[in-house]
Amino acid sequence: MAKSTAKDVADTAASFNPVKFLSDLGVRSDWAYIGGFASILLSLLTWLGSRGKRDDRAQSDRWGIFVGHWAPTFMGLGVALKLEENKKS
Repeated sequence: MAKSTAKDVADTAASFNPVKFLSDLGVRSDWAYIGGFASILLSLLTWLGSRGKRDDRAQSDRWGIFVGHWAPTFMGLGVALKLEENKKS
């Protein structure tokens, strides 16, 4: 068995494409976009729900912000997956 060198490991790591991997698993860009919009809606609902709380309102606000931070990640992933889908067609 051949001994792996640091260059071999670096080449393998550099050639790994996580977007292509997800696309090959069947993850579609539409699903990522749905996740982004769901994150926005859930963030808004969480924030609106925290408006009526008297105790621990700050914690609810932080939860809404946390959920909302996922929206750009899902949207960016959707764009990357769409580009990958366009390569295949």
